[in-house]
Amino acid sequence: MEIRRDFYLDKLLKRNNGLIKVITGIRRCGKSYLLNNIFYNHLLESGVEADHIIRFAFDSADDLYLIGESLIQIEKEKRGVDPEKFMAYIRSKVTGEGMYYLLLDEVQLMDCFESVLNGYLRKDNLDVYVTGSNAKFLSKDIVTEFAGRGDEVHMYPLSFAEFMSVYKGDKYMGLSEYMLYGGIPLVVLREGANDKAAALQNLFSEIYIRDIFERNRIKNIGELEDLLNILSSAIGSLTNPEKLKNTLIESAQRYDIKGKGYIETPKKYYFSDLGLHNARINFRQFEQTNSMENVIYNELRMRGYSVDVGVVTIAEKNQDGKVNRKQLEVDFVCNLGSSRYYIQSAYSLPDEAKRAQEIRPFRKINDSFKKIVITKDIVQPYYDDYGILTVNIYDFLLNSHIL
Repeated sequence: MEIRRDFYLDKLLKRNNGLIKVITGIRRCGKSYLLNNIFYNHLLESGVEADHIIRFAFDSADDLYLIGESLIQIEKEKRGVDPEKFMAYIRSKVTGEGMYYLLLDEVQLMDCFESVLNGYLRKDNLDVYVTGSNAKFLSKDIVTEFAGRGDEVHMYPLSFAEFMSVYKGDKYMGLSEYMLYGGIPLVVLREGANDKAAALQNLFSEIYIRDIFERNRIKNIGELEDLLNILSSAIGSLTNPEKLKNTLIESAQRYDIKGKGYIETPKKYYFSDLGLHNARINFRQFEQTNSMENVIYNELRMRGYSVDVGVVTIAEKNQDGKVNRKQLEVDFVCNLGSSRYYIQSAYSLPDEAKRAQEIRPFRKINDSFKKIVITKDIVQPYYDDYGILTVNIYDFLLNSHIL
């Protein structure tokens, strides 16, 4: 069963700009499938001849054999793929007229890959697309390694809309499963709760943790494990650890809305995939309020927004007439270009008192940017007397234009 990833295919198609297109994202989010299946088939359907599309996976024993390399030997010698052998292979393939498309998977496994790829930029008949392990390719690495000549397409696990395209049930049951097992494609396609849980726990222990160790050269494994356990139990909560550098958890900084500046600590941390979060805590606790907040955060990031946690400082008099300063929190301050949205995640709004509590920070913000409450309650989108929009989470996740 193929899961369509049209959102990312469109991003690739819009990047016909002569730069190196670099697909990044956590392991098993679908980078290789996007490049070698979805994008490859699109090129064929668009009339590109098959011999003008060169696919090469640097972690494939069969592909390495084509250039006279041995995967076993490389692993024994703990070295990268010989770039001279690879470049000779490409020269042997690029022999005709017209544009050739290079689709290169796990390119970081080749020695001097930056120099090789930058060299291909000088050739007018080559259009280069690559994927890279998240242990090597983070956003800041793209800027550093390719000196402004790399164009990043960051990929996430399945969005809820993508998940629902293959889920055999309604959106209500679908969201419950999505919040429990996440959106890693190979997990979504597994049958049965036990298989899904086992796949997630194996991915976490065998792949993601290893990436963190390799990238950061971590020596004290126990301390990292303890830190991950703490953060896994505190998603969506203000947390202080500043030295967490890994590929599983994203952070949202706190932004002083009135003061228009960032507050250094603490931050909120969110898992890139909730299934990985739940696997980390052995599915022991399923806190829907914070899980829903995590889903909203991931959706906003996938749509391209930068996301901060908003803080509104107010001064109020107590019963004794003494002025107290308080900080009210806005769950998400979302920016994309000139657009800004303030968003509160409210699992349920059972009465006016709860709603008044949720929108109180909005009423203390004196600008005209849109303010939105997202709830799991089944309500039609509506604006209140203060111009605040309320939508249910299903509409938010399944309609990318609702904001």
